[in-house]
Amino acid sequence: MDRRRRNWAGNITFRAGRIHFPASIEQLRNLVARSAKVRALGSAHSFSDVADGPGDLVCLDDLPGTIEVDGERSTVTVGAGVRYAELGRLLHEKGYALHNLGSLPHISVVGSCATATHGSGDANGSLATAVREMEMVTAEGGLVVLRRGDSGGPNGPQDSADHFHGAVVGLGALGVVVRMTLDIRTTFDVRQHVYEGLPTAALDDHFTEITSSGYSVSLFTTWRGPQIDQVWVKRRVDGRGTSPADGTATAARGRARPGPDWFGARPADGPRHPIVELSAVNCTEQLGVRGPWFERLPHFRPDATPSSGEELQSEYLVPRRHAVAALRTLDAIRDRIAPVVQVSEIRTVAADQLWMSPAYRRDAVAFHFTWIADAEAVLPVMALVEELLAPFEARPHWGKLFTTPPGVLRPLYERLPDFQRLVRHYDPAGKFRNDFLERHLLDDA
Repeated sequence: MDRRRRNWAGNITFRAGRIHFPASIEQLRNLVARSAKVRALGSAHSFSDVADGPGDLVCLDDLPGTIEVDGERSTVTVGAGVRYAELGRLLHEKGYALHNLGSLPHISVVGSCATATHGSGDANGSLATAVREMEMVTAEGGLVVLRRGDSGGPNGPQDSADHFHGAVVGLGALGVVVRMTLDIRTTFDVRQHVYEGLPTAALDDHFTEITSSGYSVSLFTTWRGPQIDQVWVKRRVDGRGTSPADGTATAARGRARPGPDWFGARPADGPRHPIVELSAVNCTEQLGVRGPWFERLPHFRPDATPSSGEELQSEYLVPRRHAVAALRTLDAIRDRIAPVVQVSEIRTVAADQLWMSPAYRRDAVAFHFTWIADAEAVLPVMALVEELLAPFEARPHWGKLFTTPPGVLRPLYERLPDFQRLVRHYDPAGKFRNDFLERHLLDDA
């Protein structure tokens, strides 16, 4: 059976001559040691060719699905094959939570962190900001552990905190990550409301009020008019059953009812899917029904497939100070975007210290595009979006499609020279390099 020959969306067919499914870390170490070229594959949800390569492709699905909670340290250690869906449920059952989740709970923890995948929330960093420790197989088959805050350790200078900040969003360039230890906190509940028909003009004066109105806030638009079609507001619930963000009291049947007008938008009268034509059956519960964090922070239920994958995606993170100007710039070409987009999501991400994160040292606003599955029609519009966002220092998401030239992309990452040195340190022979890394980051490293 030929497993994992294509990515989830089907727009990438992996070029690897051999796809391996090691069942143990020892098998993986031996495989890496004898391979001339190797790349690691998580849940295959990237739309770019970040995981592709011509040599050996190592799928991490069959590695031990370790999930070890340490309440004294407030951490959980997970194996490379673990996905957020199973992790979230187990943590909640033990009384714990992660700080945030992405739109899909189906994605792997290790792969999501390696590409700086994120959720939403003014105060919420990317999923990778939860990483406290990581263990990876290096080019010669050795094991190295990197820890946040270390000034040195038994493995020598590679244990330094500086290396840690360069390695977490490593794009598979340094080695194969087999375990990660994440920060956890006390579990919490969330209520989710959807508002419809927010005038785009409301964001001119109320952008911060709107994005800070919940623990996690997402704005969805089809670019078919001067409005945001839907705003999904996810509010934490305290022990008294109220939402701290707005103090809304709990109503009958455990629902918290919003007011009739919200910055010019109205509360949805039923469950919604981000793509308005689709049924909300696969979406997380709305209408203010209280539920645990892992069943509300994602947009889609962990026990359901969100779509068939018949789509392309791109995403660009701009500094938060440019949010309204960037939105207005894109709104001016909505007649070009609307025919080839299924939906766009606009969300906020807090700054971090991870060298290759698009939110490195700057609070960001992400403009996400779920395009139709027609590359010929989409690529010219994608290029136009990138051209218009370039003055706003837009950094593309590594796991999505983009055409940003290296001459534009590389200056946006001030620690890129340090990352290139880190790659040479861990992989001097280029065993983990691939076309994606050479094209965007490493061809002159």
